[in-house]
Amino acid sequence: MPYEFEGKAAIVTGGASGIGRAAANRLASDGASVVVADIDRDGGESVVDGIESSGGEATFVETDVSSESSVKNLVDTTLETYGSLDMAFNNAGIEGDNEPTVDQTVDNWDRVVDVNMKGVWLCLKHEIRAMLEGEGGAIVNTSSISGQTGAGAAPYVATKHGILGLTRTAAVETAQDDIRVNAVCPGTIDTPLSQRFQEKTPEAFEQFVEMHPMGRLGEPEEIADAVAWLLSEEASFATGDMFQIDGGYMAL
Repeated sequence: MPYEFEGKAAIVTGGASGIGRAAANRLASDGASVVVADIDRDGGESVVDGIESSGGEATFVETDVSSESSVKNLVDTTLETYGSLDMAFNNAGIEGDNEPTVDQTVDNWDRVVDVNMKGVWLCLKHEIRAMLEGEGGAIVNTSSISGQTGAGAAPYVATKHGILGLTRTAAVETAQDDIRVNAVCPGTIDTPLSQRFQEKTPEAFEQFVEMHPMGRLGEPEEIADAVAWLLSEEASFATGDMFQIDGGYMAL
């Protein structure tokens, strides 16, 4: 189902691949002007080229979500280019080292927390400021089924739990300002992140996929469709919620 995003500007972090790429394409196909943000310039520019070749409008901004100056530049560039910020999908994230808690290093912990949780907080901080000065908006953050379980390495799991806390706090704070903030909690999706997991630990990966009652990987487009709905006016009464798209994993 297409949504009416004509005249609206959207930020998608982690937009160069996987779920972010699918979401950028979906929002653009529904008429939004999309700012693709990523540290991967080649991948991000490829997404923009694809959107433009299909008749859409998009801009790439190289962004390190763990840096406040970089995130501020992303939001400022969006406002300068399109005049407003109406929607945001805070999707950038990394998996880090898949080691037991006792074998995790401080460097890996700091890196994962900086990107996954600090990055979402910085994006929320500057996106909400822009929306408060505008006409409101909608934000979706990417958490995970690991944000509700202990499935995964400690830094990754901790950040995905933390994203749900950030989502709820921001939603409560902005509920009367015409700003909605929600989170999606994907199961195992066919993305570069899951492919790296499969390459590192193939047996564990297969066992994890089998834990999804549907018995398959999800597709990035299936998450993008949910994100588009949450950003649309069709979801006007939804805020502070987490939406599971996980092939039945959390139903077990």
